[in-house]
Amino acid sequence: MSQLPERKMPKLIVTAAFDRGDDGELVAAYGPAEQQSEERAIRTAKMLATKHAGVIAWTRDANPKIGEYGEPTTLFQAGDVPDME
Repeated sequence: MSQLPERKMPKLIVTAAFDRGDDGELVAAYGPAEQQSEERAIRTAKMLATKHAGVIAWTRDANPKIGEYGEPTTLFQAGDVPDME
């Protein structure tokens, strides 16, 4: 009896940037925007880091169709970003 190969969950790769509002609280300035690769997410985040109070690029295994998500892994972070859930 042959076993089916284990299917890997697709990856969700995201970049987001934040600025400070008039009240000092962090507000979304860019994204969260899905990226095609981890390399592109890091490149985008590094570019955004020169213009915003904080940026983060992260990835996680994700299957939104069934609501299944793995633990997030930070690829790049600079400056101030809100706590990510």
